[in-house]
Order: sequence, then structure tokens, then C-alpha cells
Amino acid sequence: MKRSPYFDNAKLFLIFLVVFGHVIQPFTVESTGVNTLYMWIYTFHMPAFIFLAGFFAKGSGNMDYLIKLARKLLLPYLIFQLIYSFYYFYIGKSGWLTDLFHPHWSLWFLFSLFCWHILLHWFKKIPAIYSVTLAVTIGLVVGYFSEIGHSFSLSRTFVFFPFFLLGYLVTQDHMMWLKRRSIRIASIVVMSVVLLAIYYAPEFNSGWLLASKSYGDLGMPEYGGLARLLVYITSAIMAVSVLTWIPTRQFKLTALGTRTLYVYLLHGIFIQYFRQGEMFYVEGVIDLFGLAVISAVIVLVLSSRPIQGISQPFIEGKATILKKYVISNNERI
Repeated sequence: MKRSPYFDNAKLFLIFLVVFGHVIQPFTVESTGVNTLYMWIYTFHMPAFIFLAGFFAKGSGNMDYLIKLARKLLLPYLIFQLIYSFYYFYIGKSGWLTDLFHPHWSLWFLFSLFCWHILLHWFKKIPAIYSVTLAVTIGLVVGYFSEIGHSFSLSRTFVFFPFFLLGYLVTQDHMMWLKRRSIRIASIVVMSVVLLAIYYAPEFNSGWLLASKSYGDLGMPEYGGLARLLVYITSAIMAVSVLTWIPTRQFKLTALGTRTLYVYLLHGIFIQYFRQGEMFYVEGVIDLFGLAVISAVIVLVLSSRPIQGISQPFIEGKATILKKYVISNNERI
């Protein structure tokens, strides 16, 4: 598939929000404003990110593809599960020792992404309307089972799968349809209403957006399915509203959107160090802006060519960048 600047711009913007959301999370308890911004971001950033992952899964299905995907996703998962265990121990973080199938922090995404491709093998054989309905139904039902939680990333796998499936089903023409002026105007209204709703209902449990807990754990054992359905609708509308504003032009930083996996896997080293050392604080808008700048710098650093070259063997299982660098230096000598 020929790459489009639109999708790389979208991925770069969303990975920035992933980092920024993790940076400001410790301050959500102390500030209603920070909590509102955090919750607002979480209504759409992972659903949109997962949606885009599904869009690029068009070749999914055959066994060779799945074997290649296992090397691309499960091997880095195992490597970084060990890396983060040692790193957490080093910085004195509690809960550093977990089993391999209880993902550290953000590593759940790799495990779930592999599972989504497996599920897609069967779901893509069903007519779209039925496959999406079935995926949403499963996402609603799993919340009633407390056994389905963080282990094996099962809860998030089932709950977020509808967004991955929708991404697979849409075409580039569908995405460009979002650029219509009427959609953009409506998106401003939607994003504003959701922001105000979150601000005036700060007691809303962020667990509904993280999708890793059962309805019982979230305090709604009976009507949790209805609450999750509302979250589904809100997340879908918010994701569409945000994606309609992504530029289609090629910028100097657009290429960094192809390296989001590096940022996703490595940014926890910074974030957990900052959290453990309680290095930041938020007392106003200026502080919040400063954290946004720091988040942007983290994205730029971790998506840079040198960092990509050093970490490529752990993330992609190859060292083509380092080999090119060595060959280039030898030729100069």
C-alpha cells in the first residue's frame, strides 16, 4: 500500500498524545483541569490509533503473514517485558516482577495487536454489518466476567477490537470523506460538548476508557454493558472528529509517523523515571504547556535515526540501520 502523508501525520499526532497523556496522568487527581484534558484525550487517542492499525492490516490472513507478525510483535513484547522488569527494579518501582503474560504498562498493545490480526482472520469472512455487530457485542459481554482482565491483555483485546475491525473495513476514500467542511464543523461541536461533559462530571472513572477492568470492578455490575456502549459511541464519534482535522500535506516531521512503534515501546523509560522521581508538577497552564513540550521532545528523540538504529535489533529483530552506518564509515575510510 502506498503511504499517504495523512496517515503518517495522524499516527505522529496520536503517538504524541499517548506520551503526553502518560506524562500528565499523575496530576489528574490534583487538578480538575488536567483530569478533564486527560480524560478527553483518552476518549479517542487509543481507539483512533487502533483504528489506523486496522486500516494497515489489509494484507492480514495467510499463515506466512501471521508468522511474520509474530516475529514483529510477540518477540519485541517478550524482550521489552524483560527489559521493563529489570528497569522497574533498577528505579525502585513496586510491582516490577510480573509473569510474561501480565503486560507491563503499555506493552499490552503488542499482545492485543497480534490477537486482533488472529481475530480478523475469521471476522473478515463475515459481512461487515454482522462482523462489526458481533465484535461490539463481544466487547460489551466480556465486561461481565471478572476473570477477563489485564492478564494476556484479554479485556482490552476484546473491547478495542471493534475499532481495529472498522479500520480494516474502511478505504482511503472513506477517510478522505471526513475532510468535508460539514464534518469539520460538526466535529468542533462534538469535541466541545464532550470536553464540557467531562469537566462537569469529573467523577467519571477512567477505567471505562482504559478497558482493562470488569463492570464489577468499575462499580456497575448490572448496567455496565449500557455504559460501555455509550463509551463506544463517544469514542467512535470523537475519533472521527479528531481525524477530520489531520492535515493531508507532507511535512518535514511526517516521516516520523512511520516510527511510532519505537516511541511507543521506549517512552516508558522516560515516563516511569519521571514518575518515580516525582520530577514534575502542574500549577497552571504554563506548566501544562511545558509538559507538552517535553512530550514532543521525547517523541522527536525516540523517533530519531540514531535511537532507531540502536533499538532496531530489539524492536524489529534486525540491524539494517547499524549495518548501513558501519558500511558507510568503512567506505569513507
